[in-house]
Amino acid sequence: MATERTVALIALRLTAAGTVAAMGVIHLHLWYDGYRYLDTIGTLFLLNAIGAGLLALSLLITPIRLLPVLATLGALFAAGTLVALIISLTSGLFGFQETLDANLVEPALAVEAAGCVLLAALALLSRRGQTRPTGCAHKGREPDVTV
Repeated sequence: MATERTVALIALRLTAAGTVAAMGVIHLHLWYDGYRYLDTIGTLFLLNAIGAGLLALSLLITPIRLLPVLATLGALFAAGTLVALIISLTSGLFGFQETLDANLVEPALAVEAAGCVLLAALALLSRRGQTRPTGCAHKGREPDVTV
């Protein structure tokens, strides 16, 4: 029978992967919609879409022991994407100024913020409960400690 932690971990993995995939779809859609013609920004949108796709897939197939690292990196990826959008909205990024009225800006803000929260929660939950090695070469034997 699955524990509550296991169920929560599976639910977080799926929702985090879905959120990251949504980030990628938004960036790919905007890239096809014309952002590909923008210097630097166009390339970054395509790279973001590819990275999001790889991250979403990795979140689904990564072994549990590596999940804390992947989820942490994913949270940083989502946070970086969110910060780039906020900079683009406020002062401009690489010579490009975005507006809140632009296509998919508000959904992107919501999805990227949700991605940060979900991936951070996944990193914490997947780390909790993992045991650390004691440093003993043999099971059942306590390490020699001199005080």
